Amino acid sequence: MRTARFTLDPAFTVGEVNPRLFGSFVEHLGRCVYTGIFEPGHPTADADGIRQDVLDLVRELGVTAIRYPGGNFVSGYKWEDSVGPAEDRPRRLDLAWHSTETNRFGLSEYIAFLRRIGPQAEPMMAVNLGTRGVAEALELQEYANHPAGTELSDRRRAHGDKDPYGIRLWCLGNEMDGPWQTGHKTAEEYGRIAAETARAMRQQDPSVELVACGSSGQSMETFAEWEATVLKETYDLVDYISLHAYYEPVDGDLDSFLASAVDMESFIENVVATCDHIGARLKSKKRINLSFDEWNVWYMTRWQEQATTFEQDDWPEAPRLLEDNYSVTDAVVFGSLLIALLRHADRVTVACLAQLVNVIAPIMTEPGGPAWRQTTFFPFAQASRYGRGRVLDVRVDSPTYETRKYGETDLLHATAVRAEDGTVTVFAVNRDRTRPLPLDVALNGLDLTRIVEHSVLADADPDARNTLDEPERVAPHPGEGARLADGRLTAVLEPLSWNMIRLG
Repeated sequence: MRTARFTLDPAFTVGEVNPRLFGSFVEHLGRCVYTGIFEPGHPTADADGIRQDVLDLVRELGVTAIRYPGGNFVSGYKWEDSVGPAEDRPRRLDLAWHSTETNRFGLSEYIAFLRRIGPQAEPMMAVNLGTRGVAEALELQEYANHPAGTELSDRRRAHGDKDPYGIRLWCLGNEMDGPWQTGHKTAEEYGRIAAETARAMRQQDPSVELVACGSSGQSMETFAEWEATVLKETYDLVDYISLHAYYEPVDGDLDSFLASAVDMESFIENVVATCDHIGARLKSKKRINLSFDEWNVWYMTRWQEQATTFEQDDWPEAPRLLEDNYSVTDAVVFGSLLIALLRHADRVTVACLAQLVNVIAPIMTEPGGPAWRQTTFFPFAQASRYGRGRVLDVRVDSPTYETRKYGETDLLHATAVRAEDGTVTVFAVNRDRTRPLPLDVALNGLDLTRIVEHSVLADADPDARNTLDEPERVAPHPGEGARLADGRLTAVLEPLSWNMIRLG
């Protein structure tokens, strides 16, 4: 079989990896918060109800910026409901997910959760521009960030949080292009309110970083026109525009599913082109970066079928929603999506895996019971740990295969990151479902003498999963046969596999 090849040279790079690329997302949806992160009375829960078993796994996963509180949820969110004594907080109907929100977990608990994770966990707060607007965004910002001496900042202090939350990164609404969104707007309507909100928030604090809503997907009918219209209004007021994308196999087409990153890379490049076009039209020297703040494998078709079965008069608390159980195949696609993000690290400087616990998540829990790692946990944890540094320019010469959706596609999908200490980590996916793929990498100008580790996520059963009954059924295993000699890395990538090869 033909060998896949590429060359690594420190003179040819993409850009520096921003730690925010390894962000995640916590929404008040299903069991992400309740019985996920937060479960008072659980055997591992601390005095504030945070599950320590989940906290340990979140630290191991290596997430950084965590977006909150939504998602679709934020378009009906009243931030005032989520502060003050928990027993005094109101119960509300959540229209987004047809649930009852108790508000037992709120803004203070979110910040406390981040602080328990560690200094790498940064808040990324969304404001409601669906059913609310400029005034409420300013009030939330003042409550959260002003030190003292005003009614709202003193209210926070009276609630027990003397120190400001220091939220720098703010999302101006969520998926406002989507007809499913409470308060859905046209691009003109959204661009105007986003600009007004951004301008006002910068009056309060010029240092904030702001994310404007881009399209909810490249398949949206208004895609690109939406970005152009919104950016005409907001270009000099915001720092990022958002992208959201989810992938699943359609009609059993696994070959196209394995090539999902082809679509993700196209999406990124098309949004970059639109941003730069608007910047040129406005004669601006500023560069808008991308916040890919929702991405994952999500079996959305199953959810849509389930949603039609809701009883209209039933508004449950923390129902089991979107609890996809991921296979090895899903994890390989997931790893390929991570590679796509790293390959565009020059412009994608924020990204959020949606979501963190239970809801299409790498971490699962059972109420009153254990927490465990899904198959998708492992590529993310490895990329977050070893994908820090400068992304090297990888241009593969690979054997190809034919896909129904994307046409002729490379079997190899790969990137490489060079750390400050000179070590290099190669991340590679073999999309071939049945055959191994020989790999040959030329190492030019890199002082590398040994293979530190070759870790593989693959299985004889591509449908193998980790479950409550078998939480450790799938885990990475050492690869065999990788060699580093005479300035070349050679290896054989197992069929349908995610690979991490560390070189020192």
